Amino acid sequence: MQSASALEEFSMTTLKTSLIHSMGQAAERASLLLVATAEGKDFHGHPTTIFDLARKGDESGRTLRLELSEQFDFDRPDLLPAMTAHLAEEARRLRNPLPNAAVTLAGLPVTFRNFRWPFHRSTSGADSYIVHGEIYLEDGTGSPLHARIAAAMTVTFADIVPAPEQPYAEAFLYNAVRKTLDQGQLELVKSGNRQPVPITTRYFSPWQRKFFFTDTNDAARLEYLLLKCFWLSGVLGKSQPVWIADPRDAQYLNTTEADLLRMAADEAGEGLLLLDGEYASATPLLMGRAEEFRARLDEALAVTKPSFNEEMRSGQANM
Repeated sequence: MQSASALEEFSMTTLKTSLIHSMGQAAERASLLLVATAEGKDFHGHPTTIFDLARKGDESGRTLRLELSEQFDFDRPDLLPAMTAHLAEEARRLRNPLPNAAVTLAGLPVTFRNFRWPFHRSTSGADSYIVHGEIYLEDGTGSPLHARIAAAMTVTFADIVPAPEQPYAEAFLYNAVRKTLDQGQLELVKSGNRQPVPITTRYFSPWQRKFFFTDTNDAARLEYLLLKCFWLSGVLGKSQPVWIADPRDAQYLNTTEADLLRMAADEAGEGLLLLDGEYASATPLLMGRAEEFRARLDEALAVTKPSFNEEMRSGQANM
């Protein structure tokens, strides 16, 4: 007779094998390749499985990482549609020169790195769930400026989320980080403590059943598209195309993917962008505005430097 520990180990191995198999099939349907898997651990040391995904036929070496709890039920009917949509978006995002990069409305280009999924219950006694990660300034100079993040999702907000796993939370978490940067409530530093990013129900409209971060107009959205193409295509991507119709950006700007494409077409007509389907590249005319965009970056960095949280600076942050 097998011992309880042997049965538990067998059960966990079976779950992991099933999870990898399901992910491989789903990746195939999304035109992705599962190029590597690795064992990970969540904040509390519980097993996770880490998947590295690449786009089929892409020899650039670009990958995106997806981390899931080892006991995650991939095929639950209520979770599968959102997982399918997430993988389809990742396939398109992998065409970007830096798939994990984004810009803020304030004009900061950043990459999201080293996020440890899934959300874990706060160990400080706070009524919240936490994810740790890092963001780095990407201005093309190799800047060391970054912020270590502790994103805190309230229990009330958690009720909105189908699962506390990466595919169901990454978009709104990254947008909450961008919003917090826009408000000057995150500081990009060379070293420092974790800084809080609150994720509350103020970011969700229950009557519209949608997330809400920033109320923008056409002028702000046009400026955002130019910022995105200048930094992510022109400066960081050597004028390679970036995905304009990204649903994550649409959520951040409170608009639609179709509207972003419409405005990109307008800018292409002005000679600032080169549009190819849902992707746009920076033109020499846009890159000629480098001084303007770098001045905006400096202004945005200055906004992030107030003494907004002296307790956090002195190491008293409860994260």
